[in-house]
Amino acid sequence: MKTLRNVDVGSRVKVVRLDGAGAVKRRIMDMGITKGVDIYLRKVAPLGDPLEITVRGYELSIRKADAEMIIVE
Repeated sequence: MKTLRNVDVGSRVKVVRLDGAGAVKRRIMDMGITKGVDIYLRKVAPLGDPLEITVRGYELSIRKADAEMIIVE
């Protein structure tokens, strides 16, 4: 099981599922991260948090804790 947090910079991955529940999962989905969407990991901040990704044609910064809930392939 690979999460978005474990992906190398410059990689393209596909979302398999979202872990978590309630408001946190809903917030991730509201950002456009849903099952089957492609994500490109652009860069990671110097201290490792946040991650900058491209999803659905726009740039998004996401915390490591949230990236841990996104299962990818």
